[in-house]
Amino acid sequence: MKKIILFLILILTVSFDSHNDDAYDVGEWFKFRIHYGFVNAGYATLEVKDATVNNKKAFHVIGKGYTTGMSRFFFKVDDLYESYIDKESGNPSQFVRKINEGGYTKSQEGFFNQSSNKILVKDYKNKNEKTFVIPKNTQDILSAFYYLRNYPSIDKINPGESIVIDMFFDDETTKFKLKFIGRQDITTKFGVVSSMVFRPLVQSGRVFKEQESLTVWISDDDNRLPIRIKAELAVGSIKADLDAFKGLKNPFKIKN
Repeated sequence: MKKIILFLILILTVSFDSHNDDAYDVGEWFKFRIHYGFVNAGYATLEVKDATVNNKKAFHVIGKGYTTGMSRFFFKVDDLYESYIDKESGNPSQFVRKINEGGYTKSQEGFFNQSSNKILVKDYKNKNEKTFVIPKNTQDILSAFYYLRNYPSIDKINPGESIVIDMFFDDETTKFKLKFIGRQDITTKFGVVSSMVFRPLVQSGRVFKEQESLTVWISDDDNRLPIRIKAELAVGSIKADLDAFKGLKNPFKIKN
């Protein structure tokens, strides 16, 4: 259950290479309700605030994930992810990760030096720090979501094609691959929403049935907002739906 909740939080706090007009702005906030089978397992929220880092204007993005009700009784999750994203380049300058997952805790802060392709990670729990070499334009787990939302040709991608970016997480850089499946209208609590459907490639094994077990629906409008996430697990399934939102930069399109 721990890995399932954590992965969903990461995906939610992970939508589309060069920086263009932002699909989001300061003031955007939305919340997801996470279900495990028929159980309301928890929530995840994302919020965009204004910030200045090293005299440069930045977006301060805050992601939170937590279990509720009986799920919290059996397995408590309180996760906080933060990222400072340069408004000009769309690249992160700093990240924060503070998590508590059933007693497993981490407290880290990362400082990107995009000009030298390095990142300094301070581990406050273990009282150490390390420097890692990273590829150009590497994202953190949270900034990746906003970086991808601004992908310039996302609306022209063909089914079967994939988007790949470098993402730094847990002291290593990995290739995050997102495969485009097609378009679909889905029914939500807000009405019928036209969506782009993607499948992030995940590792099959104890948690997921196979590499394409996870499906993500993104609004097919200028917001590129995550609408739904479904995962077929080795045991059961999990689903997350957009539950509330405010401060979107662009109109949220609902079909009649």
